[in-house]
Amino acid sequence: MTTLDALVRPAEYPRSSHYDPAWLLGLDMGPHPLWLLEDLCRDLDLRPGMRVLDLGSGRGATSVFLAREFGVEVVAADLWVAPDQAAEVFAAAGVADRVHAVRAEAHDLPFARASFDAIISVDAYEYFGTADSYLAYISRFLKPGGQLAIATPGMTREIRDLGAIPAHIKACVGWEAIAWHTADWWRFQWEITELVTVISARLQPDGWRDWLRWARAGLDHGTDDREGTKKVIAMLEADQGEFLSFALVTARMNGTAS
Repeated sequence: MTTLDALVRPAEYPRSSHYDPAWLLGLDMGPHPLWLLEDLCRDLDLRPGMRVLDLGSGRGATSVFLAREFGVEVVAADLWVAPDQAAEVFAAAGVADRVHAVRAEAHDLPFARASFDAIISVDAYEYFGTADSYLAYISRFLKPGGQLAIATPGMTREIRDLGAIPAHIKACVGWEAIAWHTADWWRFQWEITELVTVISARLQPDGWRDWLRWARAGLDHGTDDREGTKKVIAMLEADQGEFLSFALVTARMNGTAS
């Protein structure tokens, strides 16, 4: 089996398996975005016509998936990918009528209050959402009862409890690993505000292995960042699931938008 073949896994990810692995690798900016999103969506209630913010949408694979699989209208917001570049992806995928790309910084979003039925962030929230005050900010853009969902690199134990960043993780991402938390940390961080009710906060039991499978495929098939990918592979091979996975967290807004 080639590394590309290993990315088609209908038993585990039936929706994602309909997407060309080579197309996904061409949009690569991190771990397999559709595996993470498909698993995350198992805890969501997405319906046709809903308006969804894909926050940190990257080159657009997650936005394409949301529009195609759930019939939702998507605003794809990213700071680093130009809207016209993302729009080309959406047009080629046949979802230009349902996905609109904007350039936006996560702390200065250009949207009205209560604009969205759901806000989803895949492998991005760790860069801007760990501050105590961020949930109060992002939740203002949700309609009452709206859903918030993130997939983010997660830890089996808090780094604070470990007393240090494990050496093999530090060698890859340095101090940035302090933004990686357990699912229980996220549950507490959100629920203590009473702004939302957490639906699910779970750590993928095999998320590290998915990440490793994807990184190996990227290395074999022309990733733009070979040295960075090699570091990710070394980190995951050393970890073997001892500390690393992905935290999938979903919640609903309480009361009225604030």
